[in-house]
Parts: sequence; structure tokens; C-alpha cells
Amino acid sequence: MLLSLVCVVGNHASSGSSLFGASTGNHASSNAASATSTFGAATARRSPSGRTNSTAPTSKNEPHANVNKAMSGLKDTEDDLKKKISFLSGFVVAFKEQTHTDILLKPNNGPCIPAHKALLAARSEIFKNMLDSDGCKAPPSDTDTITLSELNNEELESLLEFLYTGNLPLDKLEKHVYSLYVAADKYEIPYLQESCESYMLNSLNASNAIDILEIADAQSNKTLKETTLNFIIRNMKDIVSTTKYEVFASSNPALCMQITRAFVDAKSN
Repeated sequence: MLLSLVCVVGNHASSGSSLFGASTGNHASSNAASATSTFGAATARRSPSGRTNSTAPTSKNEPHANVNKAMSGLKDTEDDLKKKISFLSGFVVAFKEQTHTDILLKPNNGPCIPAHKALLAARSEIFKNMLDSDGCKAPPSDTDTITLSELNNEELESLLEFLYTGNLPLDKLEKHVYSLYVAADKYEIPYLQESCESYMLNSLNASNAIDILEIADAQSNKTLKETTLNFIIRNMKDIVSTTKYEVFASSNPALCMQITRAFVDAKSN
């Protein structure tokens, strides 16, 4: 009986030892493998100096690829713009070749210039209203004429060139900027008015300041007038000592008074 009990206890002990031993061994092996794996990964990420190095793959060609992609996008945009410009330039060709023109514009000197009613109406609300009048609703004929008495032949040609192309060579803008600015205001052509105003502000100097001031005052352009008036005050000596200013003063006493008052106010401040 005692012998049997000893055998049973021995078997349980042996079985328990085997069970825990296997379990402990498995956990130990797993932990060891995990530790080895973690250590190996950590070791792989560390340099001999102990600093961590990135193992993310990089491409030396990636910046170049981005630049090439951007350049390709710009080229596509440039090509699209060229196509649009070419597509929209049909009216310019029709104007130069006088194809299907249906209205005559008469300057204050020289011959009439043929143009297209549709384009004039699209560019100016004033022209549109004029063309909607009874005199221009009739079928096209030699009598369909609009007179622009404030423009001479060259100025009218420059106005039409801008209306058809949206642009004007610098030499023509410089030569006709004042008359074109007045025409842009009269016929309500905002884009031309802005272009002329921008040119006058950028080209403002002692020799043209009083001309620009006179134009700004006549067209009630407050921003242009104030900017020009401030310029004149800062350059008073160079401007008022000229013969041109004497002529200006005799024909514009009110503006001269404004210049004098502005100069005195600036000095007192």
C-alpha cells in the first residue's frame, strides 16, 4: 500500500515536472526568441556609435522626378494658353483683313476704320447702347457709323487694337495713354482704364506729373490724383521752376491752389 502511494506521488511529481518544464521551456524559448528578434531589429537600426539610423528606403531620383513632373505641368499649361490665344485671335485676323466688318468708326481726322459691332458691344456697355439704338439696328450699310470726335486716327487705331487684342505695344501706350484713358472712361472700358492708370503711376516723374494730375482731376480719379499730388509736393522745386508749370498754372489756377495748400500742409506737419 505504501509502495503504491509512493508510485502515485512519484508519477504526479514526474508529470507535474514535465508539464511545467515544457511550459516554462516554451515561454523561455518564446521570450528568448522575442528578445533576440527585438535586439536584432534594434541592433540593425543602430550604428556603431549608438545613434539610430533610418531604414526607410529613399530614392536619389525622387527630387528630379518631382521637378520633371512640375515642369511637365507647366508645359501643359503653356501649351493650353497658346491654344486658347490662337483660338481667341480669330477676331484679330478678321479685323486686320476686314472680314465681315459691319460698322465704321470715324475719328476727328482721317478716314473711317471698319470694325465689328459684336466686339464693340462686348467690350463696352456704352458702345452696346449706341449699337442698340434705332440708327444701328437697320441692316448694315455705309451709314452705320459711330463718330469718336475725341480721338484722332492714330489714337482710334490704338483703341481698336486694344479692344481686339487686350494689349498694346509700349510705344503706342506711351504716346496715346492720356487720350486712351479719357476714351476708356467715356466708353466704360475698365480694363483699358486700369492699364492706362497703371502705366501713368509707374511712369510718374517730374516732367509728366502735372499732365497726369490734370488728367486725374478731369476724370475724378481720386487715387491717381492723390498719388500724383504727393509726388509733386515731394519734388516741388524741380516741377514749379519749369516753363511747363507756368503754362499749367495759367490754365489751371484751381489745381495750382490745391498744390500750394498741400505743400503748406506738408511743411507744417
